[in-house]
Amino acid sequence: MKITRLTTYTVPPRWLFLKIETDEGIVGWGEPIVEGRAESVAAAVAELGDYLVGKDPRLVEDHWSVLYRAGFYRGGPIHMSALAGIDQALWDIKGKALGVPVHALLGGQVRERIRVYSWIGGDRPADTAHAAQEVVARGFTAVKMNGTEELQFVDSYAKIDAAVANVAAVREAVGPDIGIGVDFHGRVHKPMAKILAKALEPYRLMFIEEPVLSENAEALRDIREHTSIPIALGERLYSRWDFKRVLHDGFVDIIQPDPSHSGGITETRKIAAMAEAYDVAVALHCPLGPIALAANLQLDAVSYNAFIQEQSLGIHYNESNDILDYLARPEVFAYRDGYVDIPQGPGLGIEINEEYVIERAKAGHRWRNPVWRHADGSVAEW
Repeated sequence: MKITRLTTYTVPPRWLFLKIETDEGIVGWGEPIVEGRAESVAAAVAELGDYLVGKDPRLVEDHWSVLYRAGFYRGGPIHMSALAGIDQALWDIKGKALGVPVHALLGGQVRERIRVYSWIGGDRPADTAHAAQEVVARGFTAVKMNGTEELQFVDSYAKIDAAVANVAAVREAVGPDIGIGVDFHGRVHKPMAKILAKALEPYRLMFIEEPVLSENAEALRDIREHTSIPIALGERLYSRWDFKRVLHDGFVDIIQPDPSHSGGITETRKIAAMAEAYDVAVALHCPLGPIALAANLQLDAVSYNAFIQEQSLGIHYNESNDILDYLARPEVFAYRDGYVDIPQGPGLGIEINEEYVIERAKAGHRWRNPVWRHADGSVAEW
């Protein structure tokens, strides 16, 4: 079997899909995307694809090593996301060729389903209590919300009070047993992160996410002294080498690699195994499309320390299209009682509606994240 072609499709609302074709008619799908940088990732896929055409797609580990190591300059969001989508598609081909799901090739599943959470409240958290009640009414047992709007390095206690009030309203609305994740989104710098983490302590949170930016991970030492809430981080780390320091320092309770950014299934499996050795949990990051979610679920199936899965059904970004629109059989993502089943079909376990992908690719997208500014005019972290 030989690879014959790689084709990318930029599709709404903000995704990039990849199809890899072979001379035996088996195709694989991946989702290589950096949100807001789709064109850059598509160009990287094309560059990496020059090596792959004519190669046997089943040599997944070797292809990963070549595409990572043979370019001399390596890592970062664009390279690792392009590699991630390619890797997902190669695993999809291999599973389809053998007639088994990817998780069967990774040692077999350790769970039949995994708990999922749903986003509420949008970029600027609003009406979160009502949104949380609606999500719980649909069967979800966990939610995640942005914790704050923009915050300066040192800011007012009024903003802290507003953030805490939002979380308190959600907790009151859903009761004591629903999981609540609060995403600081890298918007908070160390001085205010310590204050906010301590103020959220009474609300029995499932985790706080990115209390500071990943590049400031050493600040987690101070934040941990102010809270017992589990700390999650990792969506902006892209390889096992990026995660090595975070795990070694011991300040993170949950890692959140994104298999569409962190080198695909091959690399994220290794990252999850590293975390298990440090007694750190995994909650894979996935505010993306159906191919990304399918790849995540293959990893959840085989990662003992995975405990919950992000997914984008109904997320505020999905205005023109949602996660199920591109599937020929949407029922493959069987949401029940706050869980989603692990797909059992060959490869990634999903069937892409290719005609619809091609149709929506004509519309495409140029999604960009917003640019926020502080009251003094300086740029704020989004």
